[in-house]
Amino acid sequence: MRDIISMLISGLLVGLVARFLYPGAIEMGWARTILLGIGGALVAGLASSLAGRGTVSEGFNRAGCLASILGAMLLIFLGRHFW
Repeated sequence: MRDIISMLISGLLVGLVARFLYPGAIEMGWARTILLGIGGALVAGLASSLAGRGTVSEGFNRAGCLASILGAMLLIFLGRHFW
C-alpha cells in the first residue's frame, strides 16, 4: 500500500514540475497530473531500457527524476500536437 501511495505522490510531483516547466498553460486536474507524472516515468524507463542503461535501484535518483520530468514534458508535447 505504501508503494502505491509513494507512486501517486511522486507522479503528482513530477507532473506538477513538468506542467510548470512546459511553456504555455496546461489545463488538467489532479488525477491527470498524477497520470502525466507516472506516464513520464514510464517513458523515461522505456527510453533508458532501449538505450541499454536501464537498471532498477531503490531510493531517490536525481537523474531518474529529471528523466521522468522530460518524459512527462514529451507526453504534453505529443498530446498537444497529435491529439
